[in-house]
Amino acid sequence: MPYLMLVYLFAYIDRANISIAKIKMQGDLGFDDELIGFGAGIFFVGYFLLEVPSTLIVERWSARKLLSAIMIVWGIVAVASGFIQTRQQFVILRFVLGAAESGFFPGVIVYLSHWYRIEDRARAKTYFMMTQPLAILMGYGLSRWILEAAGWRWVFILEGIPPVVLGIFSFFYLTDRPSDAKWLAQDEKDWINGALTEEAREREAQGRVHILAALRHRYTLLLILIYFFITSSNQGLIFFLPSVINEMTSLSVTTRTVMTMLPYMLGFFTIMLAGFSAQRTGERRWHIAGPMLIGSAMLMAAVVAGTNIPVTLTFFILTAGTSQAFLPAFWTMPTSYLGKSAAATAVGLINSFGSLGGLMGPWAFGYLRKTTGNWRAGLMALAGFSLLSGLLALGVRARGKLPFEHDKT
Repeated sequence: MPYLMLVYLFAYIDRANISIAKIKMQGDLGFDDELIGFGAGIFFVGYFLLEVPSTLIVERWSARKLLSAIMIVWGIVAVASGFIQTRQQFVILRFVLGAAESGFFPGVIVYLSHWYRIEDRARAKTYFMMTQPLAILMGYGLSRWILEAAGWRWVFILEGIPPVVLGIFSFFYLTDRPSDAKWLAQDEKDWINGALTEEAREREAQGRVHILAALRHRYTLLLILIYFFITSSNQGLIFFLPSVINEMTSLSVTTRTVMTMLPYMLGFFTIMLAGFSAQRTGERRWHIAGPMLIGSAMLMAAVVAGTNIPVTLTFFILTAGTSQAFLPAFWTMPTSYLGKSAAATAVGLINSFGSLGGLMGPWAFGYLRKTTGNWRAGLMALAGFSLLSGLLALGVRARGKLPFEHDKT
C-alpha cells in the first residue's frame, strides 16, 4: 500500500503540475485561459479511451506488468511536455498523457480487490485516496519551487523522471496476487485466498450482475453521472485555484503558494476521517453526498465574499478540503453490487465516462474567465457541478457493506 501511494503521488503530480507551470508558460507561449483549460481537460479524453481494457487486463492478466508499463510511458510523455513549443503540441501531449495514465487508477482499484476482503476495502481505499490531496499539496509546493528556480519547462522534466524509474522497479517489486507473494507465510496465503474465494461465491449466489449487465445497471449509470459532475468541479478547481490565488497580488509569492497548499492539507485528513467513518458505520449515501454539498456551499460563499481576501481564502480552503472526502465510500460501491469481472468493467466505465468531467470543468472555467474577465462566473459553474453531483448522490443506498445485494438486475 505505501508503494502504491508513492506511485499515485507522482501520477497526480504529473497530471496537475500544469496548474503551476501555466503561470509562466502562458506568457512564454501566448496561451490564453481557454486553451489552458481545454488542454488540461483533453487529458481526460485520452484517459477515457483505455480505462475499461486496462481494468480487465488487471483482472484477467497481470497488474504488475500493466502498471509498470503505464508508469514508464506516462513518465516519458511528462518529460516530453517540457519541450512544448506550439498549441498543437500542447494539446496532443496532454491527450497522450491522459491515454498513458488512464489505466493506473482503475487498475489499482481492481488490484486492491485481489488483496482485501470487502469489509477491509474501504480502509484500504481510504489510504490510497489520501494520496490525492497529498500529491496536490506536495506538487504545488515542489512545482512552484522548480518554476521560480528553473522555469516552467523543468517542472515537467524533473517531475516526469521518477515515474520512469518507479515503472522499472515496479516490474520486479509488485506481486499480482497473494498466492504469488514470497513474503507471505503459506497459512496467510491460504487464509486470504480462502476468504476472497468465499466472497466471490457469495456474490454470485446473491445475484451479482455480470459484465454485460454492468453496462446497463442503473447504479453504474448513477455513479457515472455523480462522478462526471464532481470531477468537473474538482478538476476545474485543481487547475485554476493557483491562478485565482495568484491574482491576489497583495499577498507575497510565499503566501500565495502556502494558500494553494493548505486546502489539500485539510483534504488529506477529511478523506481519512470520511473513509474510516464509512468503514465503521457501513453508511454510504451521506459519506458520498455530504462532501459534495458542503464543497458547493463553501465555493458559493467564496464567490459572495468577493474582494475580502481573508474570508475568500478561508472558503477556498474549506471547499478544496472537503471536496474529495467522498472518494473512499464512492469507490467501494462497484465491488459491492457486481461480480468480479463485472466490477472491473464498472470501475473502468465509471472512471472513464465520469472522468470526462475533467474536460468539462477546466474548459468551462477557462472559457468563462476569458469571456467575463474575472473568475467569479467560473467558480459559480464549478459550485453548480458540485451541487448537482451531491443531489444525484442522494440516490445511493444509505447503509450496508453490500448495499445492493438484493438487486439482481
